[in-house]
Amino acid sequence: METLKGLKRSNYCSTLRITDIDKEVTLMGWIQKSRNLGGLIFADIRDTSGLCQVVFDININKELFEKAETLGSEYVVAVKGIVKERQAKNPNIETGDIEIIANELRILNTSETPPIYIKDDDDVSESLRLKYRYLDLRKPKMQNNLKMRHKVCQIVRNFLSDENFVEIETPVLAKPTPEGARDYLVPSRVNPGNFYGLPQSPQLFKQLLMVSGMDRYFQIVKCFRDEDLRADRQPEFTQIDCEMSFVEMEDVMQVMEKLIQKVFKETINVDVALPLQRMTYKEAMDRFGSDKPDLRFGFEIKDLSPIVQKCGFSVFENALESGGSVRAINVNGYESQFTRKNITELENVAKLFGAKGLAWMKITGEGISSPIAKFMTEETINNIISSMDAKAGDLILFVADKNTVVFNALGHVRIEAAKKLDIIDKDAFNFLYVTEFPLFEFDEEENRYFSMHHPFTSPLDEDFDKFESDPGSMRAKAYDMVLNGVELGGGSIRIYDSNVQSTMFKALGFSEEEAQNQFGFLLDAFKYGTPPHGGLAFGLDRIMMLLLNLESIREVIAFPKNQNAVCPLTNAPGKADPKSLEELNIKFEI
Repeated sequence: METLKGLKRSNYCSTLRITDIDKEVTLMGWIQKSRNLGGLIFADIRDTSGLCQVVFDININKELFEKAETLGSEYVVAVKGIVKERQAKNPNIETGDIEIIANELRILNTSETPPIYIKDDDDVSESLRLKYRYLDLRKPKMQNNLKMRHKVCQIVRNFLSDENFVEIETPVLAKPTPEGARDYLVPSRVNPGNFYGLPQSPQLFKQLLMVSGMDRYFQIVKCFRDEDLRADRQPEFTQIDCEMSFVEMEDVMQVMEKLIQKVFKETINVDVALPLQRMTYKEAMDRFGSDKPDLRFGFEIKDLSPIVQKCGFSVFENALESGGSVRAINVNGYESQFTRKNITELENVAKLFGAKGLAWMKITGEGISSPIAKFMTEETINNIISSMDAKAGDLILFVADKNTVVFNALGHVRIEAAKKLDIIDKDAFNFLYVTEFPLFEFDEEENRYFSMHHPFTSPLDEDFDKFESDPGSMRAKAYDMVLNGVELGGGSIRIYDSNVQSTMFKALGFSEEEAQNQFGFLLDAFKYGTPPHGGLAFGLDRIMMLLLNLESIREVIAFPKNQNAVCPLTNAPGKADPKSLEELNIKFEI
């Protein structure tokens, strides 16, 4: 193989223009493709910036031409030559007005035939792309994704630094703590039988930084959660993590929405109007069945419970007698586009999220078409139509069950119906803050309360006296920023009083001993003058996914895991050496 000795790159491939005519340049990169037309070889050389065409002419240098005949796809080369105006110009590439007439070629490395195409419009399975990720990352779109991620991180760092935030690293090897998902555990060799927990977030440490008087902290940080995966989840992911002292909810929310406004403007030139819309958790659930509502289309949920209490349809009546509700959405104007088969498909979605079925009612020009209409009086049907603002051409979809099921099922049916109709504007960016989340959620299987966010979230001031009398109705000083049905980030004002924190742990079922064992260092710190504080953490991967209009965060992570939490490239996780396990005092019985 040849080397670079005595040769230095003068330009990146895509930087040359018509103004560079007659300059001698040196380019380095990969051969995208090579075309031999007899006495001329046209080779496209590619680097991280893009493409440039290089010409080898047998009449100028026969020896060089013969050497160029050996070039193959993805060979690594250095080419020196003179910039000339291109006769057959290519408007599809930035260097389409020029070409390089080569006078030197060095083949720095050869390549076997790649198992995947190095082009954006390939049709390769994701599993193969992840296995050969180093080749997949050569594609312009993947390089652009990672460059955009880099740009976003720069914008974030500059903005937060200007707002007096200090970037501080927190430990990766920390204490296992219950924060909602399973911890990834790391055994300690020097402390046999003990484990570190990889952080689900830097939550406790950033609160300690507020106790330390740092005032404003941020970190672009890796977090780890052992949970079931989906398109917007990875076992390791990146947060833009922020914390501020002497603040209330609006203080945090205003700074963070300004950050997002700056990111969207400086990357994709989208103007985000401030302040963002605020919506309480209750309103979001009542109208959209979700705490991360997609506001790009209608089909809002309405409560029909008062209207159908004694309607004659047993499914509705039984749900209400059991303390549930009957709610519906109006797929207004699209009745004719939903056949029985289409409605069955929506019903399957509802069942997937806990509903026993999906009742429906079509309002046609000829009258009402519905399998449940025969159970109801004309007055009840008219009341339903009036409450749903329905008219000819509308389709009403009903779910009757306990509220959690109704919201979950109708919320997903609403989205699925919009997808089927292809009415979601992919170029729209509808932001909002969802506020006043429940402080607790009740787990019927374990018969106890859990924190909806985490145990360090402060309740609203007016709900402080409900810890013992009515914890289920308590609301949190918590807020999520939502974009197009995706949670971009979430945060809260924290508990900063050790007595209140102890009360919170007690409400969650922790004994004093358990609380001290898990969080004693935090409770002790609170005894020494803790300021009011709060923060917010954005999911960087999700922000990138939405900025680039992609379907999966795997497209914006250099080396992601698949849906089984496996890295197809390295085959991680792998088996440990028996000697290492012995040193860690670990023995498997499978």
